[in-house]
Amino acid sequence: MASFCDLSLPITISFLLLVCQSFGWPIDPTHGFKQLPFNTSFYHIQKPYNLPETDRYSFFSGIHKLWVYSTDKPLSKNSPTKPRTEIIISGYYYSSGVWQFEGYGYVPCGTSGVCVMQVFGAGGNHATTLMLRVYNGTLYYYREAAIVPNIYDRWFRVNVIHDVDASKIKVYIDGVLMYEALGRGGKFHYFKCGVYAQNDDSSYMESRWKGIKILKKSD
Repeated sequence: MASFCDLSLPITISFLLLVCQSFGWPIDPTHGFKQLPFNTSFYHIQKPYNLPETDRYSFFSGIHKLWVYSTDKPLSKNSPTKPRTEIIISGYYYSSGVWQFEGYGYVPCGTSGVCVMQVFGAGGNHATTLMLRVYNGTLYYYREAAIVPNIYDRWFRVNVIHDVDASKIKVYIDGVLMYEALGRGGKFHYFKCGVYAQNDDSSYMESRWKGIKILKKSD
């Protein structure tokens, strides 16, 4: 019977990645992707319109800290949306190809009813292709499926891969494929992370991010 030790087998990195995924082992989701330049010129901060940025966002020692209160004002004066403080990756709008967001997230205990990462842009009546939300310490795909329990008070690696042409989304947490979903169409997309209040939101919401990278599938 053949085994991995049989050097006559044509073992490839792609094959090994598939084996690891089938057993739920961590992998490097960035394999085959090219990291793109990323600095402050590629993003800006969305926050309550009546407050200075420093009242809801800080960047220190490589860590982005974003927070918001349920009583805060929305993004703009006439916006019907709920309060948010988010990093919007405005330097990388995309409409085709395979793109990836990587970052290390942290959500403190008590933060709930909040979106912490999203793929913006969709067709029809949808505004987003993906939302990762936190409810009572569990990470969710929207509020439809629980992805990871006990997410509070620890750093976790997030890799979201969006294959626009195939209309597919993959979510990896700490290198393990945790969820796959269909895309939602749309003419352009971009990534966001931070805190964006949803229904049943806590009075205070916070997330922290470090090591943010934007990658694109190599041709």
